[in-house]
Amino acid sequence: MRSHYINEITKEHVGKTVKLAGWVRKIRDLGSVKFLVLYDRDGEIQVTVKDSNMVDEITRESAILVEGKVTASDKTGTGVELIPEKVDVVAKAETPLPMETDSKIVSELETRIENRFIDLRRKEGAAIFEIKSVIYKSFLDYFEQQGFKFMHAPCIIAAATEGGTNLFPLSYFEREAFLVQSPQLYKQILMASSFDNVCIISPAFRAEEHNTSYHLNEVVQMDIETAFVEDEEPALKYAEGMLNYVYSQVKEKCAEHLKLLGREDLKIPQLPIKRLKYDDAIELLQKEGVDIKWGDDLTRETERIICKHFNPVIITRWPTAVRAFYSMPEPTNPKICRSYDVIIDGLEAMSGAQRTHELKLLEKGLKDNDLDPKDFKFYLDAFRYGMPPHAGWSFGLERLTMLITGVKNIREVALWPRDRSRLTP
Repeated sequence: MRSHYINEITKEHVGKTVKLAGWVRKIRDLGSVKFLVLYDRDGEIQVTVKDSNMVDEITRESAILVEGKVTASDKTGTGVELIPEKVDVVAKAETPLPMETDSKIVSELETRIENRFIDLRRKEGAAIFEIKSVIYKSFLDYFEQQGFKFMHAPCIIAAATEGGTNLFPLSYFEREAFLVQSPQLYKQILMASSFDNVCIISPAFRAEEHNTSYHLNEVVQMDIETAFVEDEEPALKYAEGMLNYVYSQVKEKCAEHLKLLGREDLKIPQLPIKRLKYDDAIELLQKEGVDIKWGDDLTRETERIICKHFNPVIITRWPTAVRAFYSMPEPTNPKICRSYDVIIDGLEAMSGAQRTHELKLLEKGLKDNDLDPKDFKFYLDAFRYGMPPHAGWSFGLERLTMLITGVKNIREVALWPRDRSRLTP
């Protein structure tokens, strides 16, 4: 239906006839002439209509096709405009609109989510998801370059991935099943195969009561697992390498989108990223006057304080008691395990660990967390027949997008977010 996207139209097209498709952002009626601002996913152009009968039925945000001649203009930012020979209304927009697409008029977030199809016509709304798309693609590109294999894991499971009660139950024929909390157990199972470097991007579901600006009940996790490692460091090098690559790609490919969001000064994480042991993090916080003791988990506020000193930062060697059952305890001090978090701009973006690969130690970890090893037979069986030492981690796609775009609410970076109160649209 179109010959070009709007951003492809330059001064080199002056005098040529083109076919464009898009939506009408603005209509300005001067009586003898009408000006339309036509836009598509990548740009906008002024359409100067000298025969007003041609566009009498058009309303703002209607989808139209325009065939006409490109003409030079010193009154437009692009230096060109379109003089139409034919205008067809593909789909007329009703009035009034449910929300404005003018960047100067900002609607409430709830209104934007309820009308996401319109919200994405806003330049700023579209910019967020253009950037999110580049983050997703860059993550895959980086690990393809590193020789990883891309796998998929089930989203319906029979037992909790990490224990706890934050599961969404569902009816699975005559049995009870659950939506997956994480692909964790399955990517570990793969480490017992010949696929010793795997990457999985998967939805994850957690029935947590949190209703904060940085929690969702359905997210997209970007996971890796790597085998034949001596400690957690190989996995951490992949993490920091990926971050550097993703930020670099976004800055290169999304310069205009970052500018729309006021993020043109996006800082690319420099390597190596600072490692800070949990013990040292607690000591730092105590010196800052925070009431925290060894064994406590970090909060959003304490993460902000740490990032005033180191940003980004990788917190390593956590207390075993506050981490998942599969985290490997230090052989010389079982109270500490080889787990880690990446914190960026005061927000946890990634969590991971070197995993326990010895069967007896893993069974003990399950029991210590009040989990029955019998419920994890499918998982434990992989550790009976030559499971190598391995490590891995998981980044949340939405949180990483939130950090890069600079938005303050994670619901802005999920097309149709699922939280404690939202199940539609």
